[in-house]
Amino acid sequence: MTEQQKSLPLWILIVSGLFALLEILVSFLICFSPQSVLETVDLTAKGVDYLMYMWAARQFALGFIFGFATLKKSIPMLTIAYIFFLVMFVGDFLIGISQKENSLVMSAIVMCIVSSAMLFVINRRR
Repeated sequence: MTEQQKSLPLWILIVSGLFALLEILVSFLICFSPQSVLETVDLTAKGVDYLMYMWAARQFALGFIFGFATLKKSIPMLTIAYIFFLVMFVGDFLIGISQKENSLVMSAIVMCIVSSAMLFVINRRR
């Protein structure tokens, strides 16, 4: 491979960096202002805080992985991050269907398309 084939375009790094920031911000929102994210959940119910912090940890971990992969400009690491992103949104799609929540279904479809497109673009350069 030539050096040009190994490098990632700037726009991919910008999009991946934005995803990293978004995931980290969502994790902080879940921790510090859960009512803004979990409008339909009784936050005083037993065990909800445990699930809330688990969800926040998942979001933070994904943001950290995206950020690290972006800073390293690593094609294999970004590939794994986008595969995780894709699997996560397929799960959100299925949850949206089971809960009959159209907004979750629509956002999951959009993010599955974005994740798939990013995987295609990143790995096309190999």
